[in-house]
Amino acid sequence: MKKLIITSCIIIVGFVNCLFGQYSTGTYTLGIGTTIKINTSPTSVTIILKGDSTRWLGVGFGASATTMSTCTDMFIWNDTPDRDFTPTHVGNDYHYMPVPDADQSWTIVSDTVTAGIRTIEATRALVSAGDYTFLNNTTFLQIIYAQGDTTTLAYHGTNSHNTTPLNRFATLALEDFSITAPRIYPNPSKGSLTVQTKTGLDTIVIYNQTGAVVQTIAVNSKKEGNEVAVNGLATGVYIFELQNGTEKTYKNVVVE
Repeated sequence: MKKLIITSCIIIVGFVNCLFGQYSTGTYTLGIGTTIKINTSPTSVTIILKGDSTRWLGVGFGASATTMSTCTDMFIWNDTPDRDFTPTHVGNDYHYMPVPDADQSWTIVSDTVTAGIRTIEATRALVSAGDYTFLNNTTFLQIIYAQGDTTTLAYHGTNSHNTTPLNRFATLALEDFSITAPRIYPNPSKGSLTVQTKTGLDTIVIYNQTGAVVQTIAVNSKKEGNEVAVNGLATGVYIFELQNGTEKTYKNVVVE
């Protein structure tokens, strides 16, 4: 009996470790028309920053980044090629000016503008010489943020600027790895959602972030779209295991 219990624990821990290899802040609203999302994996960090395409957009990091003086690293979109900055004290007062790093560690994945809103996706290693070290776990990220009057980097003045903690949660390391290629929407969801598959659906098993089963739903449907009620679940992130015969697919779902 003891051997069975130990084996079961190992299986559960292994299951959770397989599912949760990445962490995310989700999308945070920082100011009027400005949002940020930060994702981490065991090796890298990705920032998705959205805001007014006619202004520079900046975010700063640090162990206790509540002001420019406590910020140690910055990512700033502006009208120069530089994106990696370090706040540097200037003058005899409390003014700090972001100075571009000699080694630009961020790689721009995409930089697009739609209807006046710029979306920048950038990535770098979690650990980078001279930069803030991101941890791949659920600890919150304290950031500062600001935007300017134009795309030329200068003092932000009275424009939107502040500090905020970003909470993080575990996400799936693999979103889709099944030939059924399912979709779940809306996600996040506040009540009911639709699970859409190409080959029907037999069973839905819902796991919480510890790997415990919180609900099993017998669907037994050949329809491509099936509605599922989630209003009985507490707010949080869940893993939906979608079963069809011998095939299984996992999707992460946020319940608000």
